[in-house]
Amino acid sequence: MGYRVVVVGATGNVGREILNVLDERKFDVSDIAALASTRSVGKEVSFGDRVLKVRALDTFDFKGWDIALFSPGAAVSAIHAPRAAAAGCVVIDNTSHFRMDPDIPLIVPEVNPDAVKGWSKKGIIANPNCSTIQMVVALKPLHDKATIKRIVVATYQSTSGAGNDAMEELFQQTKGVFVNDGVEPKLFPKQIAFNVIPQIDKFLDDGSTKEEWKMEVETKKILDPRIKVTATCVRVPTFISHAEAVNVEFEHPISAAEARAILREAPGVLVHDVREPGGYTTPVEAAGESATFVSRIREDHTVENGLNLWVVADNLRKGAALNAVQIAELMVNRKLLKRAA
Repeated sequence: MGYRVVVVGATGNVGREILNVLDERKFDVSDIAALASTRSVGKEVSFGDRVLKVRALDTFDFKGWDIALFSPGAAVSAIHAPRAAAAGCVVIDNTSHFRMDPDIPLIVPEVNPDAVKGWSKKGIIANPNCSTIQMVVALKPLHDKATIKRIVVATYQSTSGAGNDAMEELFQQTKGVFVNDGVEPKLFPKQIAFNVIPQIDKFLDDGSTKEEWKMEVETKKILDPRIKVTATCVRVPTFISHAEAVNVEFEHPISAAEARAILREAPGVLVHDVREPGGYTTPVEAAGESATFVSRIREDHTVENGLNLWVVADNLRKGAALNAVQIAELMVNRKLLKRAA
């Protein structure tokens, strides 16, 4: 007998991808419920060769369900994730709401799987920010080898990170430019088509954005609290996959050749690093893939023990849905997920 699984936010980009990943990876599902807001009730979503009718989150009873994968937005998770956990349903939450709670583990299975043992404090596990996930997957094996002191990262984040409406805004603005129609920003603060925007999420008092803050604090919680992290997060006019230019300073010597060899053996990482035109991975190639791709591995001669990396991953898969399902698999493998009576 399999597990009774709930997918919350099932009509969104991440929710639909969670359903795809559960099916692709043959997660042991005996029953599945697709939930969303009341305005989405009755819509249909796909789970393998099945079609699921969307049910209302507000009135759903989580009692008797084993695990819930949440991606409805932080404000909604803040209300309903604790309600699900109180009913005995283990929650894996994709939103930002619970990530920095000291009693809730923040998990990337390739990086800090042992932290999952803290799930029982509140019955909730947090899925990190998409940009953080791909960066720490690439950096964990290098940190184990040479100990990271400082990270400087600039991101190139696709519009899907801001949801369906953001992707539609890019599409409509791109058409508008070509037909000489007006281009009016709605969701983004400036035109996104043929442009880049150095702001993701709101500004904080120190001038950084909340997205940049997330990368800093989440990396410390997942990887090592001693690491210094500074980030500049930029929205770019692509639909899927985030890219990152990552500069890393280590405590101990590590060459580009050593890093390349280590990363080739690292779980979840694919190295594509040929020093010729096209010998690297771009967001187009990463879309639809499960791996974190690392390219442009080279030494930074301006600092002692420095490396530069180009890191790309599908933000909807490894950056959200796949990581959440991998956490569920981790729970199963460690016999932490019990079937409801």
